[in-house]
Amino acid sequence: MAEAKNVLTVSIVTPDGPVYTNENCSLAVVQTQSGDLGIMANHIPVIAALQIAPAEFKNQDGQSDTIAVNGGFVEFSNNELTIVADSAERKDQIDVDRANSAKERAQREIEEANSKHDADTMKRAEVELRRALNRINVANQR
Repeated sequence: MAEAKNVLTVSIVTPDGPVYTNENCSLAVVQTQSGDLGIMANHIPVIAALQIAPAEFKNQDGQSDTIAVNGGFVEFSNNELTIVADSAERKDQIDVDRANSAKERAQREIEEANSKHDADTMKRAEVELRRALNRINVANQR
């Protein structure tokens, strides 16, 4: 059981299904709407909305995983951390060329929306840009 080993069980799910599972996590770090949140075993229960940002998971053996999480929320209780995300990708599954294309497309949309003073399109394009940058940043981490 997770409590006996003093570790977290982590799972990330999206509408498309499970993305990541880790039963040997010693530290999870996520970016919430209120700021960074670090969670270790026996942390108090928490539910928080997530930013578009990387989520990092460190194992007891020193290995770490970084996942590009694009919004959603995190819930933690009884040493089980669950992230329900709009979308999420493991570092090794990110198509960098596709992410760069999405970035360029979003930048063009922002320029067009700005010239037309279209606030709704601007907001959507800014979210698309943040998602693309998140994916690129996670893919380029060593």
